[in-house]
Amino acid sequence: MKINRLLATVAVLALCLGAWAQNATLTPYSRYGYGMLSENATSAQRAMGGVGFAMNSGRQINVMNPASYAAIDSLTFLFDMGVNFNTMWFEEGDVREDHFSGGLDYITMAFPIAKRIGGSLGLLPYSTTGYSFADDITNGSVARAGNGNINQLYIGVGVEPIKNLYVGANFAYLFGTTINDLYAYTITGSTTLFERYMRIRDWRLDIGAQYDINVNPDNKLTLGFNFSPAKDFHGETYGIYYDASLDTKADTTGYTKLKGKYSAPATYGAGVSYTWRQRLMVEVDFTYQPWKNAKYATLENFESSEFDNRWKIAGGLQYIPAPRGSWIQRVQYRAGAYYNHDYLKILGNNLREIGASIGFGLPVPSFKTMINLTFEYKHRQAHPDPLVKEQYFNISLGVNFNEMWFRKSKIY
Repeated sequence: MKINRLLATVAVLALCLGAWAQNATLTPYSRYGYGMLSENATSAQRAMGGVGFAMNSGRQINVMNPASYAAIDSLTFLFDMGVNFNTMWFEEGDVREDHFSGGLDYITMAFPIAKRIGGSLGLLPYSTTGYSFADDITNGSVARAGNGNINQLYIGVGVEPIKNLYVGANFAYLFGTTINDLYAYTITGSTTLFERYMRIRDWRLDIGAQYDINVNPDNKLTLGFNFSPAKDFHGETYGIYYDASLDTKADTTGYTKLKGKYSAPATYGAGVSYTWRQRLMVEVDFTYQPWKNAKYATLENFESSEFDNRWKIAGGLQYIPAPRGSWIQRVQYRAGAYYNHDYLKILGNNLREIGASIGFGLPVPSFKTMINLTFEYKHRQAHPDPLVKEQYFNISLGVNFNEMWFRKSKIY
């Protein structure tokens, strides 16, 4: 029966994979490179600034560090699904635009495999592309639009080989397509389309470790580390040229394989968390990616993309008045903030982002299931020339189902 439940859940994940339409990104900066990179953070973690390298509560799924899977309760099955809703303000000079977007964000699950061994699988975004805007040029105008995402379907395992030491790995299949369109309109009435396709089909590995330091019965420190090796992407990219005024067949140009010409750098992550009496948890994380070393070939008729080294620092906390108290005492209060020096460099300007968030974990009465609600504000612009200034107000809703699938039934 337990195996049937697990297979049924995997089937639901497969159906969600077929209907996957993560569409929460809408920014002109996403037309560069691989789009806007995503974090492997759940709604609960986003409320804490997106931390997770040193988190291993056992009652929350933490894909950011697969070592945490080993801490899952031996009787518990976890299923976490989240959606995002965004309100955005874009400013460029005296021009301001307002937009709304949203969609399915992530689907994850975690389960015990054996004593001190836990597993997880799910569907997450790796990067997203979404924008639409127009500019005037000499003798005409141009309109630019883009959409698509690169997703990762992962499976992971975490083990506790010795007491207080956790190690784990995620093995992910990357897939997705991004499309960038450029329409050129002239005063003579002609219309030309330049379209770029990029398809990625590849694999990705994440390795993590955590170590608990029990200072005393009430206080615990956890050190966390995460590493993902650099790799060349596999897939293909090409351009399409079409002159609508001549009504001719579209031409495919610049077809090339990604291997050897497009890549992603290694990712290094480290964090430290402090836990007091299972009531208070505070964590600080640091992420570094040397994107300056990454390869990204230029395709004819499209702008080149310049990368800079990415680094991010994040901090957050969670407080529970009484983990075994009344409903109101079991509500989880969260807050966090982060600073992100992004990997994109536009016209010689570095892209930077700051964000702050608060959130609540609302227990479902009579169940261990938790509804996680997060409110996040973030501001993004380039430096030193700000180019387009972006402000976001994001609402993230996640439901963390906590079911006792593996408890043995007793016959009286």
